[in-house]
Amino acid sequence: MGMTMTQKILARHAGLDSVRAGQLIQARMDLVLGNDITTPVAINEFEAAGFSTVFDKSRIAMVMDHFAPNKDIKSATQCKQCRTFARRFDIDHFYDVGTMGIEHALLPEQGLVAPGEAVIGADSHTCTYGALGAFSTGVGSTDMGAAMAAGETWFKVPSAIQVNLTGKLRPYVSGKDVILTLIGMIGVDGARYQSIEFTGPGVANLTIYDRLTICNMAIEAGGKNGIFPVDDVTRVYVEGRVDRPWTAFEADPDAEYTRTIDIDLSQVDCTVAWPHLPENAHSAREGKDIAIDQIVIGSCTNGQLPDMAAAAAILKGHHLAKGVRGIIIPATQSVYRACMHEGYTDIFLDAGCIVSTPTCGPCLGGYMGILAAGERCVSTTNRNFVGRMGHVDSEVYLASPAVAAASGIAGHISHPEEVVSK
Repeated sequence: MGMTMTQKILARHAGLDSVRAGQLIQARMDLVLGNDITTPVAINEFEAAGFSTVFDKSRIAMVMDHFAPNKDIKSATQCKQCRTFARRFDIDHFYDVGTMGIEHALLPEQGLVAPGEAVIGADSHTCTYGALGAFSTGVGSTDMGAAMAAGETWFKVPSAIQVNLTGKLRPYVSGKDVILTLIGMIGVDGARYQSIEFTGPGVANLTIYDRLTICNMAIEAGGKNGIFPVDDVTRVYVEGRVDRPWTAFEADPDAEYTRTIDIDLSQVDCTVAWPHLPENAHSAREGKDIAIDQIVIGSCTNGQLPDMAAAAAILKGHHLAKGVRGIIIPATQSVYRACMHEGYTDIFLDAGCIVSTPTCGPCLGGYMGILAAGERCVSTTNRNFVGRMGHVDSEVYLASPAVAAASGIAGHISHPEEVVSK
């Protein structure tokens, strides 16, 4: 039996000719990632184990993004511990205030991930990089600490679900709507410890940013990872970013999948995940009776420049509804700068929004937009669990930047067509 794309990458990194689903392997890593929440725990484990060297200072990345700029003494202490460790081992890829971005947007942008590579990160949304044809997945901080020393870790080889994409997205519909639709179809545990492998002619019609968003939320379906084939779209993105050789892997024609799911992109509409699970998918057209208090546009899921452009196109010439707060968070410094140069920042400010420095901030209930009891937020983030963005009696509705912007103008969950047509 042939291998899936993920299985081929894992076999190569384990030094094996082939692997099978369920097999336990030890695989070398091309990159080990941590942030300001998870890295301190990894450092503690690294030191407790008596490690005195890192496996490769150029293949470890630390991004201060969750509580940076520091919101309090505890977060400042955590970042200080990371800075001290980075200086001690001369870590090449240490990103702090002024240079950082939200980790899963920053690493692809900086060329730190390439097709065919294997990446782990002490953050569940490390699965983002499958958009580039890499195997990437989240691990615990203990695993990160060991991997910083050894440069490898163990895996159980995942089985795979094939998602066959056809057609082309309609106006205002994006990768966020695709992944929310998929999670709505299979549920939050529908791909538990499986690789979600996207195939079919529709792949060519998705931008690299659509793919990044889709793979980012593979974990929300329980997936071990999400992955796209390497095509011309991928090659255009990595050219000029990745300065090292890389290998594109393809699934074998006889690769085994536990099931195949067909999605016609032309039939996907603007989708919103209602509380309190990403699987609770509804059409944005169903939300006219759901009044909102806040919109958040940004995060590792939807903080890229095309996301900013989509929001700006809706908000231009409009103002947020009375009583609605708008928070815009460009994912990286370069995206922030481009927003200024493209005039998006002025559009956001004119619409009554604020524009934040890159940070995870409100996504995990950290700061920069915490909700009180009874408040509702339409957010372009990736999770809407109980208490995810503040009080346990608040509600988070997951949506695309276009839907979030339209909802902010309307004062309730709204389809972009309902706002633009006015």
